Order: sequence, then C-alpha cells, then structure tokens
Amino acid sequence: MDKNQTEAVTEFVLAGFSQSQSTEAGLFGLFLFFYVCTWLGNVLIMLTVASDSHLNSSPMYFLLGNLSFLDLCYSTVTTPKLLADFLDNAKHISYNQCIVQLFFLHFVGAAEMFLLTVMAYDRYVAICRPLHYMTIMSRGLCCVLIVACWTGGFVHSTVQTILTIRLPFCGPNHVDNFFCDVPPVIKLACSDTFVIELLMVSNSGLISTSSFVVLVSSYATILIRIRSKEGRRKALSTCGSHLMVVTLFFGPCIFIYARPFSSFSVDKMVSVLYNVITPMLNPLIYTLRNKEVKSAMRKLWDRSGLARKKQEM
Repeated sequence: MDKNQTEAVTEFVLAGFSQSQSTEAGLFGLFLFFYVCTWLGNVLIMLTVASDSHLNSSPMYFLLGNLSFLDLCYSTVTTPKLLADFLDNAKHISYNQCIVQLFFLHFVGAAEMFLLTVMAYDRYVAICRPLHYMTIMSRGLCCVLIVACWTGGFVHSTVQTILTIRLPFCGPNHVDNFFCDVPPVIKLACSDTFVIELLMVSNSGLISTSSFVVLVSSYATILIRIRSKEGRRKALSTCGSHLMVVTLFFGPCIFIYARPFSSFSVDKMVSVLYNVITPMLNPLIYTLRNKEVKSAMRKLWDRSGLARKKQEM
C-alpha cells in the first residue's frame, strides 16, 4: 500500500485567493482594514451600551451588546489566520489547529444564529405587547436566553467536531477555502462520507434554515398584528436593521450548509461575506438609523474628554 495512503495527515494547506504576491499584499491591507473596523465598531457598541444606563436597562440593547461580542469572536476565529496567510506562501495549518478553528467557528456561529432568533422574539414582544414588554423580557430572562444561545452553539459545534474527527485523513490535505470548515475538510477524508454529510447538512442546514424561517415568521406576524399604516411603518423602521442583519448572515449560511457538500466557484467569496464583511457591517446597520444609540455615543464621546481636547488644540 502507498505510504501517502497509510500515514495520517498532520497538517492541511489552505487555499489562497491568488497566486500573486502583490495581489495578496493588497488583500492583506484590505482585510486588515475590515478587521480593524470590525473591532472598532463592535467595541464601540459594547462600550456605549455598558456606559449608558438607559440602553443597559433595555433588553433590546442588552442583546445588541451581546451580538457585538459574538461578532468580534466570530471574526477573530478566521481573520487573524487569513491575514497571516496573505504574507505566507505556504498557508499551512496543523490538524489540531484546524479542528479547533472548525469547533469555534460553529460554536460562535450557531450561538449568533440563536441570538438573532431571540432578538426577533424581543422585537415581537416590544411591538405586539408593549405594556408587558419589560415584565416579559426581564433581565433574568435575557440572561437565561443568552446562556441558552451559547449552550446551543456549544452542543451544535461539539456534534460537528466529533463527526469530523472520527473520519480518517490519510491522503489529500489541500482545503479549498481560507479557513477550516466542515464541508471542505470532510471532502479530504479517506472513507465514504455520504452518511456523515447527510448528518452534518441536517445539523447545520436545519439550524440555519429553521432559524431563518422562525425569524421571517416572527416579523410577518408583527406586520399582520399591526393594522394601521403608521404602526406598520414604525414596525418596519424598528425591525428593518434586524432584517438586514438576518439576511446578510443567514443567506450565505443557508447557501453553504443547507445543500450537499459540492463545491461552487463562489463558495470562497460567500464565506468572506459572512465571516468578514457581516461582522463589520452590523455596528453600522444598527447605529446609522438608531437615534438612541447615536445619542448615547455622543454622550460617551463627550464624557471621554477627547472632544474637549480636540477643541482646545
């Protein structure tokens, strides 16, 4: 038997975006800009919510602060390695590091899906039962729901990881993506993965698709329950940012995970969208049309003393 077919794979090689060093150097600058913007935007939202007593006491903004934290974690799972690989022609990643990246990718990603679903429920209660909103969405319930999101993400990711590490890897080691994910990794296994693929598609695909259906149903119910045009206009204004985030996050995830593990030429670009771009855009989407958040940010800026120093210069 051939040696390459009997030795276990100890490292994988990640696919780059280009074979040209100059192109990769340009992409390094672009993605570094995206990553810095992701950190600045999401940290600013977390600081704003934590420093403003009104926002911090509101279930909506408490959940938004947690979403920003998840966005930071999600982007950090893949982007630092991607940036390093832009400057490294080899683009190697050890087997153990690959599995760890895969685990945290699904851990944080699933937790964010569940949190977005919780945020949809929060908007439903706020719009359809406004008089009981603070009673229903108490801080205790919000904390329980946050823990449930993280727990659900952990269980989902554990299942995905166990199914992956049980496969034998003894031959090809070129992962057709810029990070380790279940679909491109299990294609490299040295055994029949048909059953494993079905289990994983039913797992990841079911979570993303069912969560998306619940979210859309929630907003449809809100619009049906509200009779007046003015009320619907306000509801759309309130939920519009959330719907945009949901579309940007769930659309690519459903495309990647809710189908058989066959490769398409656009898979890599779709992965960039939900791994790098969406975590960067979320702070902008939630703040540009939100007067309360913008007002709290101005107060935070004034309290920081930076505005005063700028005027004195």
